[in-house]
Amino acid sequence: MQKITTFLWFDDRAEEATKFYVSLFKNSKITNVSRYTEGSPGPAGKVMTVAFELDGQQFVALNGGPQFPFTEAISLLINCETQQEVDELWEKLSAGGEKSQCGWLKDKYGLSWQVVPTALNRMLADKDPEKAQRVMQAMLQMSKIDVAELERARDDKAEVNQEARSR
Repeated sequence: MQKITTFLWFDDRAEEATKFYVSLFKNSKITNVSRYTEGSPGPAGKVMTVAFELDGQQFVALNGGPQFPFTEAISLLINCETQQEVDELWEKLSAGGEKSQCGWLKDKYGLSWQVVPTALNRMLADKDPEKAQRVMQAMLQMSKIDVAELERARDDKAEVNQEARSR
């Protein structure tokens, strides 16, 4: 058993949200659904908690009511190996939600996610601080992270391309 599990408080759409999340990630499944009983805080028979795994990591979702909505103070970060994975997850998770900048989005349930290519961290850790700074500046201008644009900025090709366009 995983020692620390992320617990997500939903108003009343925990089961719907977990089914959606499980559909997006490999090695994912709902592992348990518990329901409110007579005399409990929720209506008897209504889903109380849903235990689930996303790519092997355990979570629990609760239908706890509207008292505690999600905020951007906590988010789930997805390390993506390819641009295609970034593109797919960005579009699916942001559908019905809200796109932000620097790879952040809020899904239709209000949960914040960061969809980040693993290449970003490698480029930000470049031994050449000027290259890393160019990558940071490029990333700060993006909504969805674009690896090719980051590479152009790192290699200073963006400025070269900009000069060529102005001619």
